Amino acid sequence: MAKRVAVIDIGSNSIRMVVYEKTSRFAFHILYEAKSKVRLSQDAYKHQNNLQVLPMQRTFDALSDFLEVISSYNVKKTFCVATSALRDAPNKKIFIKKVQNELKLHIKVIDGEKEAYLGAVACANLLPKQENALSIDIGGGSTEFAYISGENIQKSFSLELGTVRLKELFFDSDLINEAIQYIDDKLSVLDENLTPTTLIGIGGTFRAITNSLIKLDSYPLNKVHAYESNISRFENQLYQIMEANEDTLESLHIKKSRFDIIKPGTLILQRVLKKLSSLEKTVTSGSGVREGVFLIDLLRNSKHKLPHNYNTSLRYLLDSYIYNTTHSNNLSKTSKKLFDLTYKHMNIPENFKNELSIASKLYPIGSSIHFFSKNRHSYYLIKSALEYGFTHAQIMLIATLVRYGKNKLPSQKHLEKYKELLPNNYEINYLSFIISLSIALLSHKPKNIDFNLDFNDGYIDIKFEGSSHLSKEAISKLDEIQDLKVLY
Repeated sequence: MAKRVAVIDIGSNSIRMVVYEKTSRFAFHILYEAKSKVRLSQDAYKHQNNLQVLPMQRTFDALSDFLEVISSYNVKKTFCVATSALRDAPNKKIFIKKVQNELKLHIKVIDGEKEAYLGAVACANLLPKQENALSIDIGGGSTEFAYISGENIQKSFSLELGTVRLKELFFDSDLINEAIQYIDDKLSVLDENLTPTTLIGIGGTFRAITNSLIKLDSYPLNKVHAYESNISRFENQLYQIMEANEDTLESLHIKKSRFDIIKPGTLILQRVLKKLSSLEKTVTSGSGVREGVFLIDLLRNSKHKLPHNYNTSLRYLLDSYIYNTTHSNNLSKTSKKLFDLTYKHMNIPENFKNELSIASKLYPIGSSIHFFSKNRHSYYLIKSALEYGFTHAQIMLIATLVRYGKNKLPSQKHLEKYKELLPNNYEINYLSFIISLSIALLSHKPKNIDFNLDFNDGYIDIKFEGSSHLSKEAISKLDEIQDLKVLY
């Protein structure tokens, strides 16, 4: 696969372009992203789905600019897919041919089932695993669904339910009851034998509602991808949006550019929640069709699944910012050894070992930006870039351990700010002490583990094999924690 790949997604409301860059076989990051609200389907649903001249020209102009950007990044492979607006349009060949002839860009119009599958591939690979989930991708012209269990996609399908479609057919004429009946008729195909507990939201409507919740609830982490909400809180937010006028929508932190289509999308969600009483929570995906297109090419020889226990965001950070891989690996080995020796004595849940190991491995990444502020840089890199496959609680725990690694326990101000995402103070102080002790133990020989560890009666017994002045000095500076002492 090419090192840099571009994906263009032509939707009914917006078109988007992403340039992905690989850093190793399955690791990648976004190098550039652009979006244009061309509303290709504008007025189409009032004219038997035929695309109108002005929206087609807007879309053509945006595509031309996208290709200029793609060329500037020396992209070797470009995919361009189109969904509902072109899929439904009787006159689509006029637009496709113009783009092919004048821009030399091949547009692949995908059917609804394929569109739903692409979104599901992105969710199954790039979100924390959900064992019993239904994904929903509300677009301008259609809504896609897929049943997901862990890494497996069981069923995918598409319905003619979209924000722009509903706006033009019903909302512009204030036919809300008719819109409800239309939506319910379409939703009758949902399998009543499947009872998902998680609703995974893809697309602009779901992201807009999530951004609203983040701001209204003063949520401490400004990150949409993998945001979770209990179903009652989410349902209440839908109600608030449906009841709002324009002034209230602004106070709900809905962007003005979405005022005319947020209610049609919200109504679709309300009717889905009414039909699926088994739902317990929602999870928002920042990834969708574009990532799906990229992933099925990247993973074409592995049934569109990343390797087991492989995390592409973690690998990207290691590829890009770790220059001494031996030191990074030794920090992880040491912290895991210390955890194994002490966690039962300290009554710490065993599952924290994974986050401790990752934090230890990523601790040095900030050094590549500025050595003397490496902890702060590592912290911000992890908060922003350790994204795919991790919950927000995992991200904040790993970032916090790195931020305070070396000799200081996390500040009370920090613990208070992120308390809804972090373990209790006792647990996080323990984990912070373990990573700091690991850093201290490797102070004198980062590439070699030349000490033996033992644990007895609340004491970690460290025996060095040779000179260890730097390590002993670093250990002496560590903040002490309750119920755990160090002998060296």
